[in-house]
Amino acid sequence: MPDVSRSNTLVASARGLRPLRALTALFEFAVGSHRRAALVLLLTSLITFLPGVFEIPPIDRDEAYLSQSSKEMMEGGDYVDLRYQHDTHYTKPVGIHWLQVAAVRTAEAFGVPDARTAIWLYRLPSVLAGIGAVLVTYWCALAFVSRRGAMLAGLMIVGSPLIDAEARLARTDAVLLLTITAAMSVLARAYLFGRDEKIARPGWTLVLVFWIAFAAGILLKGLVIVMVVGLTAATLCVVERSARWLQILRPLHGIIFLAILVLPWLIAMYARTGDSFLLQSVGHDTLGKITTAQESHGGPPGYYLVLFFATFFPTSVLVGLAAPAIWARRREADIRYLLAWLVPSWVIFELSATKLPHYVMPLYPAIAILVAGAIEAKTLSRQRWLIKLGVTWWYIAPTIIGLAAVFAAVALVRRPILLAWPLVVAAIVCGYLAREIYGRSVESAVTHAIAAMILVGVAFFGLIAPALSPLFPSATLAELVRASGCPNPAAASAGYWEPSLVFLLGTQTKFVTAPAAADFLHAAGCRFAFVDTHQEREFLERAKAIGLRYAWGPEIGAFNYSKGQAITIAVFSSPDAQSR
Repeated sequence: MPDVSRSNTLVASARGLRPLRALTALFEFAVGSHRRAALVLLLTSLITFLPGVFEIPPIDRDEAYLSQSSKEMMEGGDYVDLRYQHDTHYTKPVGIHWLQVAAVRTAEAFGVPDARTAIWLYRLPSVLAGIGAVLVTYWCALAFVSRRGAMLAGLMIVGSPLIDAEARLARTDAVLLLTITAAMSVLARAYLFGRDEKIARPGWTLVLVFWIAFAAGILLKGLVIVMVVGLTAATLCVVERSARWLQILRPLHGIIFLAILVLPWLIAMYARTGDSFLLQSVGHDTLGKITTAQESHGGPPGYYLVLFFATFFPTSVLVGLAAPAIWARRREADIRYLLAWLVPSWVIFELSATKLPHYVMPLYPAIAILVAGAIEAKTLSRQRWLIKLGVTWWYIAPTIIGLAAVFAAVALVRRPILLAWPLVVAAIVCGYLAREIYGRSVESAVTHAIAAMILVGVAFFGLIAPALSPLFPSATLAELVRASGCPNPAAASAGYWEPSLVFLLGTQTKFVTAPAAADFLHAAGCRFAFVDTHQEREFLERAKAIGLRYAWGPEIGAFNYSKGQAITIAVFSSPDAQSR
């Protein structure tokens, strides 16, 4: 039953402030039943993850790179091999590409126009996986805490800025989060059975969920799920001095089922490429990242700990307050499991040479459940200076982020984006309320802090980011080509070599030098050349040497965030393009 007295106390203390009353009432409604909780988490996830999915152009580089590879699967009709502009693309397994292809093919079947260059379709698997990860975190948490605590854990996943971003990008990480959380949820029930009388023995349905999730994780990102699940199980077996509890998962049958799901594609790839895929994907992309910082993505041990405050905000504020109580209960079965999920894999990630913020994302559900449990048990630290230092950021962060986003829009595009202002103000109000009511109800304070970050995210991704056209020069260039009216335009680019341009303009788009761009424009047909102004002199010298006739189009000022530098792109077109 909902705690009516608690709700009434909070409402009375709000002094007429509607946000406090509304959020408190919504939370109390949600925890009234599992169906309500799932519905509220579903709607909250949609509100959080959908803004910007349809409006923001392709993001360089991973999103555009993966989406283009999926597009080439459809163009060539080959759903085994992985290609980018017809060259091999063996960094990741095939899983995310199959999901993206399924989304685009379904849209084409329903008559969606230009489906293959609609980036939102490639993002749908991530959006759905993000929602699924929230709901599965709720289900996972029910093995450890009450419905109230599980609801908080699910909301913590929704409120994470890192998960918020990944759930709207056409990449593997949101889907991987779902598969790992699902596998770890079943593993938790297998471990806690016999140690917690509330936990029933997982039946064949849950065992199938575990092995399907495990297989999907392998097809998505190779050994990552093997590491997280394997280290958790190994740690628990060492601590317990027994592996008998793993028999609940029917390992012999499961491994056979896993092989049936994974091996056909691996065998097909081996028949096609020999050991090239395994050497590049497993050897270079996965194991190589442990010893070598790839693509300048390195960092010292402690990198993830430092970033954690921002990437899992606002929940990160409470981790320090919850840590003493968690450590005191470390020998209890439920806490032991969550720490086994969290600590060994975190250590491996910290020691690996290559580091990116999203690598530790599959460990966030464990942290959310640990913190939710501490809130439910009322065992958070009561050190006043630590509380004041932490919860003040619930007010400061949305204020800084919201105002910075608004001012960035004014600076970059000379537009105030007025529709975003009410959302930013509401976020600041929610952050302020979260700070003020912490002493009366941590639960309500956390929900307000999460609401503040959701509002900031909706304002930025839904309204501000789509308006920042200088960040998306590929979309501007693609629009120029479409506006020409050419039935079969061809394009080459010198100095600006981002995969988003290939995705929007077509697989045949060429990345060349400035002199080669002039030669490209000299051929017959409707053609466009995009030249970084730093290379413009070379283009013009070559154009003069070969007697090139061309039209000089606009110059596109932009900021290449992949390289962290401002650029200007000159647009040149052939006479055929100008005659239309």
